[in-house]
Amino acid sequence: MATYGLSTKNGVEVAVDEFNKNGGINGKPIQLISEDTRGDQTEAANAASKLIEQDKVSAIVGGVISSETMTAGPITEDAKIVMISSSSTAVGVPEIGDYVFRNCLSDEVQAVQLAEYAVEELGLKKFAVMFTNNDYGLSLKEAFEKKAKKLAEVTAIETYNDGEKDFRAQLTKIKGTSPDALYIAGYYTEAAKIAQQAKDQGLDVNILGADGFYSPVLLELGGDAVEGSVFTAGFFTDDPSEKAQNFVKAYTEKFNAEPDMFAAQAYDAAMILLTALKNANGAGGEAHQQEMLKIKDFPGITGSTSFTPIGDAVKDIIILKVENGKFTKLR
Repeated sequence: MATYGLSTKNGVEVAVDEFNKNGGINGKPIQLISEDTRGDQTEAANAASKLIEQDKVSAIVGGVISSETMTAGPITEDAKIVMISSSSTAVGVPEIGDYVFRNCLSDEVQAVQLAEYAVEELGLKKFAVMFTNNDYGLSLKEAFEKKAKKLAEVTAIETYNDGEKDFRAQLTKIKGTSPDALYIAGYYTEAAKIAQQAKDQGLDVNILGADGFYSPVLLELGGDAVEGSVFTAGFFTDDPSEKAQNFVKAYTEKFNAEPDMFAAQAYDAAMILLTALKNANGAGGEAHQQEMLKIKDFPGITGSTSFTPIGDAVKDIIILKVENGKFTKLR
């Protein structure tokens, strides 16, 4: 099982434990049945069918990756079983059907909210963009570029590949356009190296990014060069709120590891699903689906969540900053 799959399963387990401790539904505990889809679409379809036909489940948390949700979704839709994904960020997931929900934000929403924050709160006016050449980098780049062009100016756009180590050619071109910020649509390893090489070349810019930045490795590799970086995230491990810290404590005690964003989003997905099921008096199907749509400002550890009429998440993204070599929360 991939790490994010395991994190998702663990997050759901913590939610079920807590829910059952608080009395379950009408005094009856919730039973959790897990299936490993191995990141495979066929396995995901088989798992959904098994859970519905053999195990007679009331609801499903999953899939972890968008392609699995796309295959399992139509099966749960036909059976009128509510399914919520905590990490399928692809376009088109909520459109699968009335019984398919998600409580994570799409790549587009992250990029748009950061562009707005950068202009309105940080007062930045000229942006350069560097993006990794894959679906993730491309969707972030397109959304950020579009929003930044509306609100301010985009001076340069350069691409790179994951695993690349020398970014001097792209940074030289960017430096020539005098931006005041550089949005890096990619992951922490390359982002740290880009920030260092920008600093070495005397390119004095605000470094901006997305949830691919959120790893201690960014701080280890980037050092001084990533100080002041601002990026979007789905969860903040050091969130001082009592709810978030209780989750971190319960998770760490149970699994002897710190929870990541996947675990936190899965915990919230399960809690939303179970709250709606409880409000439907344990009845699945249409009654459960209607209660899901009534969820408004659910106070989760990854932020307050509501749903659009098609089951997409409405929530504010978390914005983090590197300050004194640590991650701190801006909003």
